[in-house]
Amino acid sequence: MRAAVVTDTKFEVADLPTPSPGRGQVLISVSRCGICGSDLHARTHADEIADLAVATGYDHFMRSGQSVVLGHEFSGAVVDYGPGCRRRWKAGTPVVALPIVRHGKQPHLVGLSTAAPGGYAEQVVVQESMTMPVPNGLSAEHAALTEPMAVAWHAVRRGKVGKGQTAFVIGCGPIGLAVISMLKAAGVRTVVASDFSPRRRELATACGADVVVDPATESPWTAAPKKSRINGVTDILGLGFDTMERLRRVPNLPWWYVFRLAHTLNAGPAGPVIFECVGVPGIIDQILTAAPPLSRVVVVGVCMQIDRFQPAMAINKEIELRFVLGYDPGEFRDTLHMLAEGKVDPMPLITGTVGLSGVENAFTALGNPEQHAKILVDPSSSAVTPV
Repeated sequence: MRAAVVTDTKFEVADLPTPSPGRGQVLISVSRCGICGSDLHARTHADEIADLAVATGYDHFMRSGQSVVLGHEFSGAVVDYGPGCRRRWKAGTPVVALPIVRHGKQPHLVGLSTAAPGGYAEQVVVQESMTMPVPNGLSAEHAALTEPMAVAWHAVRRGKVGKGQTAFVIGCGPIGLAVISMLKAAGVRTVVASDFSPRRRELATACGADVVVDPATESPWTAAPKKSRINGVTDILGLGFDTMERLRRVPNLPWWYVFRLAHTLNAGPAGPVIFECVGVPGIIDQILTAAPPLSRVVVVGVCMQIDRFQPAMAINKEIELRFVLGYDPGEFRDTLHMLAEGKVDPMPLITGTVGLSGVENAFTALGNPEQHAKILVDPSSSAVTPV
């Protein structure tokens, strides 16, 4: 089969042996495969990421000197089964799969390990238990976005955004755009998006952002149409005085029970939920400095460098800081069905398609935020530049 192989940051199209599915695995023909920011990082920073992976307990991440077929955002069709499969779907059935396989008891990340070649190829091996049929005639292009949209759905779920809360999305690259789409699919009424790039701001609007700002000229924190009651620590203290004065006006009221009930129901004052989708040093510190008190900050952007921020700033504002990664199989399935049922439209994210021979050009094009957001690889295409 033909595949785009990267070695020491350089791509070449090679003829490789057809993959053979192992026990419990399925061979699928690749229809489309998205290029992810993780792929861009893996191409140029493989050894750093591999060292980090080892430190967190995963020993099989690719190294720079290895030849690897990248690609973990794919859709395709069933070709064949390995031994021990239940053969749930007939040949030709459109499917997607979580990009992880198991060899023995060892898990391998598809497209990020030499033991699990990815979707920049005509065929890819997936785990039958992690494979799902594509419903409702969803197109191959949109089905391929199940994986990145599931990342965003996981981030939104972990953010626990109330429909009446304001959500801020800082950075409108592919993952920021996906988060905006999923926030709106979840019914969040006010989404404020911020990015320096005019093109990305345009795409943020297309994805449903209610307010879009250029942080070079306008602060996202003052752009929200719904003004927060709490803008500083003094406001929190004032709220405490006001609440106690009201409660003490009621004779014989055990006012502390009111507080206990509020704690049980999580009904106290809350700030906005902020999604950091940039992933460069300094952004977390900027957010903690500028964000209102009682905010929840969800870090989705992957920063590969050592970063610094001032913990006392977050402590004084009682800001909650969460880091998110990936998704679980249930979130992946729900995302697929949200796409298939039209609850979320991934079309604004897709800005180009290339064939296997165009993968290197696509990586270069993705370095310019004014050109592209998400480029798909179509193994049957001859396009060498994104179209």
